[in-house]
Amino acid sequence: MKKIIFSHFSLLTANLIYAINYSFAKDVMPDYITPSTFIFIRVSGALILFSFVYFFFVREIIEKKDIIKLIICSLFGIAINQLLFFEGLNLTTPINASIVMTVNPILVFLLSFLILKDKITVKKIVGILFGLVGALTLILEGGKIDLSSVNQKGNFLVFINASSYALYLVLVKPLMQKYHPITIMFYLFGFGLFFVFPFGINNLNIISWSSMPKFIYMQIIFVVVCTTFVAYLCNAIALKVLKPSIVSIYIYIQPILASAFAIFWGSDALDYQKIIAAIFIFSGVYLVSVKSLNVKRHKLS
Repeated sequence: MKKIIFSHFSLLTANLIYAINYSFAKDVMPDYITPSTFIFIRVSGALILFSFVYFFFVREIIEKKDIIKLIICSLFGIAINQLLFFEGLNLTTPINASIVMTVNPILVFLLSFLILKDKITVKKIVGILFGLVGALTLILEGGKIDLSSVNQKGNFLVFINASSYALYLVLVKPLMQKYHPITIMFYLFGFGLFFVFPFGINNLNIISWSSMPKFIYMQIIFVVVCTTFVAYLCNAIALKVLKPSIVSIYIYIQPILASAFAIFWGSDALDYQKIIAAIFIFSGVYLVSVKSLNVKRHKLS
């Protein structure tokens, strides 16, 4: 029970970080660092942190037959996921990106059925729909979706990113159950650096570090340490215990956390629309997360 509670707390932590990541990443790109170069910095920095923890505290050996699985997971979960998300975010609006990303739990739900043979239940379907309605309500309250042709390429890239991350969550689940989360992250980011190196290294030397404002430095550090190292680790810890469908539906909580953050700082106000949306989202997360109770009826003799 403690592991389950801690796993849900880890998911809340990861999605709190993701909730404020959109604006932070958007400030850095493309004025100071190109998206692909930012990914290279992000993956390199996270790999250094994971390497430190792995070599000093874990040192777990993986089986050779799992190496190809880790490479595939790294391709979808690190390289394609991050490269396309940041490139897409650079070409569209945060509102558009948030809306497109809501397709992720639906894709995870379907892929879990096809690959992991998870059961499709009415409760899960209703839960995902509740979460989707609540999330879209909050996202659209913050602004209007821009369907102009200028943003279509960015929207498409974010959709591929959501699909890639959905496949990653499903494929990496068996590995998470077999190895320590730090071990998985160490190998994923190691292979991931190999994938993103050709895309990010070219523009590294044109970054004007000396003219970069201090707040941009802080945002880069936040993205590397929090959005990459901490958030990926929190998701890995949760995925070791929970199903991919549960991990993915927490994306619907991101708008709630973003709204709560804005209300706390006085830039937004609590209203009935936010309360109703929150009820929908938490109800959806509950329906997907709670285990089915098998009630045995005893016949009276």
